[in-house]
Amino acid sequence: MVSIEEKVDLESDEETPLNSTQPTNKRQSFNFEANHVISPSKVSSSSVLRKIQRISLFRSIYVVLFKAKINVLLPFGPIAITLHYLSKKHGFVFFFSLVGITPLAERLGYATEQLAFYTGPTVGGLLNATFGNATEMIISIYALKNGMMRVVQQSLLGSILSNMLLVLGCAFFCGGVVHKHKIQNFNKAAALVNSGLLLMAVMGLLFPAVLHFTHTEVHKGKSELALSRFSSCIMLIAYASYLFFQLKSQTNLYSSVDEPRENNEEDSVEDEAPEITQWEAIGWLAMLTLSISVLSGYLVDAIQGASEAMNMPVAFISVILLPIVGNAAEHASAIMFAMKDKLDITLGVAIGSSTQISMFVIPFCVIVGWIMGKPMDLNFQLFETATLFITVLVVAFMLQEGKSNYFKGLMLILCYLIVAASFFVHVDPSNDDD
Repeated sequence: MVSIEEKVDLESDEETPLNSTQPTNKRQSFNFEANHVISPSKVSSSSVLRKIQRISLFRSIYVVLFKAKINVLLPFGPIAITLHYLSKKHGFVFFFSLVGITPLAERLGYATEQLAFYTGPTVGGLLNATFGNATEMIISIYALKNGMMRVVQQSLLGSILSNMLLVLGCAFFCGGVVHKHKIQNFNKAAALVNSGLLLMAVMGLLFPAVLHFTHTEVHKGKSELALSRFSSCIMLIAYASYLFFQLKSQTNLYSSVDEPRENNEEDSVEDEAPEITQWEAIGWLAMLTLSISVLSGYLVDAIQGASEAMNMPVAFISVILLPIVGNAAEHASAIMFAMKDKLDITLGVAIGSSTQISMFVIPFCVIVGWIMGKPMDLNFQLFETATLFITVLVVAFMLQEGKSNYFKGLMLILCYLIVAASFFVHVDPSNDDD
């Protein structure tokens, strides 16, 4: 009987938590046993952590490289590099590079969205805008390095036109078809602020072109370049002020026009969860940016040869084909948000990206060209500047009502087809500058 009671006492002592009133010998015996129990668990826990990290790494690779259907295009990048060294067929190298960059640009946008889960909406918005245009910036810097200023100008112009007409038009059209029995609304004030910035960008591009074509420069060949560099600095200041205005000063201006819909958006965001960790997202951003940089070099080198091989103007390749690849991520996300009736986000993607290219990327390229010793200026020639001016006016009229439907989207798409046909028959008067 005594042995049974002692066993009961021991069991009760193990079940009760330790406190200061317990005898020291019991505490010491417990610690002795705990040390024997914990030490193998430490070994097992470290191995479990390694297994979890390995599983997380494999899952990250699967999510980024295999889960999305567009990743079937990834092998075209290595094929383009192989063809560059094995053959001189620039048309195939250009085509495969173009196709190979498309999934990389889309995955870059995905990694940015994943990182935005951890950084919050303010920094996430800046990351989306910056990395969303990373492809255009990388291609532009490579072209600048090779002295192809016209390719830089035309590809950036084409990116603005593609975002404003094709991306926004497809988003309005798809959103209008899905929600054909209701009127889709968006924040008119935010759209008008972006339209004003785009008109300011047109002003910055217009005066160097007018100065050139009216032959009214004080110092021929120098005044135009000096004006472009001065205007670029002013445009960068204006864009920085816009970011402060948007993110710090007047945040209520960019709130959703429909309060219930905003609450639904917040609920849907809360339901969503990141698929990869923060450091995995940063690592993928670095690797994808490096991959795009490598492929962009082969793409830029093959532009001239592809133009001759395919009997296609360099202007059409730069203005139409290159931006479609660079805007792959924006195109997909803008349409997706429009179909979910989140037009404020759609406008932030399409018009916000156009604003960043016109007010930040173009002036940035002028400054980088200045540092490189390249005569990059804001004279986009008369035809390109007129095209941009008319496009900004058309889109501004479409946005002033604060409502969208599928017919507006269809009109924007048809306008883009007119622009594409115009550049297909356009002969660039300054090809000798490339």
